[in-house]
Amino acid sequence: MDWFILVIAGLCEVAFASCLGKAKQAVGTEVYWWYGGFLLALTISMVLLVKAAQNLPIGTAYAVWTGIGAVGTALMGILVFKDPATFWRLFFLTTLISSIIGLKAVSH
Repeated sequence: MDWFILVIAGLCEVAFASCLGKAKQAVGTEVYWWYGGFLLALTISMVLLVKAAQNLPIGTAYAVWTGIGAVGTALMGILVFKDPATFWRLFFLTTLISSIIGLKAVSH
């Protein structure tokens, strides 16, 4: 269950980073909705990270959380914000995903 909570926390990290990107593009009062989403996703992400880290090694939990956030945010950048999807960018995202899986495999 702790790993599931940690994955949800990582996805919330992707959500708060995406809200920042959308707020940058927004105009008028729409900006406040995106910042509200940012604060909500940030809060949920942090609470879930704390919950997961109570039973998982903190180094592993934090590394997996930031890894999910980094990979997810980079993919959101490519898919939503039209960031370039170069070979090397995708290559290193793949190595990051492999590292996250490896950390989970060797952690209890």
